[in-house]
Amino acid sequence: MKLITEMNEDVQLITEKREDGTKEFYIRGNFMQAGVKNRNGRIYDRDVLGPAVGKYMTEYVEKNRALGELNHPTGPTVNLDRVSHIIKEMNADGNNFVGKAKILNTPMGKIVQNLIEEGACLGVSSRGMGSVKKNSEGINEVQKDFILSAVDIVADPSAPDAFVDGIMEGREWIWDNGVIREKQIAHYEQVIKESNRQNLEENAIRVFKDFISKL
Repeated sequence: MKLITEMNEDVQLITEKREDGTKEFYIRGNFMQAGVKNRNGRIYDRDVLGPAVGKYMTEYVEKNRALGELNHPTGPTVNLDRVSHIIKEMNADGNNFVGKAKILNTPMGKIVQNLIEEGACLGVSSRGMGSVKKNSEGINEVQKDFILSAVDIVADPSAPDAFVDGIMEGREWIWDNGVIREKQIAHYEQVIKESNRQNLEENAIRVFKDFISKL
């Protein structure tokens, strides 16, 4: 499976005051959309996106685990030191999946809070894994193995982001007993694991050389 990212700038930035006068910050809007070709030239069928969002709701949102980062990392997992928000809601509205996320008082969350107060243009970008196949119209269609892993906050979502997308989408990932792992690393680990005493050193050197050649 490949890492797939989609950007959406159709979000509202919300500030709410508590009774003690302190502020809470939220973002709300369309986090994902089915049935239309997006700006990355991909399309999600409602039957693909619906179950993926439903699983994300059950396993992450409802368990207070739906964390997201400020800007995209280089892989599908969430880095706790870069968490900026937690998704509180994500519901279907036709072909749209409307979400609401609370901005946290983490270092990255405080950056987002300051940006909201200063009126910065922010958007959201979904992050997931899956395969893509061209349909009869030549459009890249995301397949039923799609797994939604996070929704991140991004700055200036209307700006081109081809370099980042190109790097991330060129890497292969696998789902290994509930853990997301990079496919090539998993292959290296398997080679070493299956080595015996006689060829362990030889295989370790071969794996290292192969890894260096791919940098």
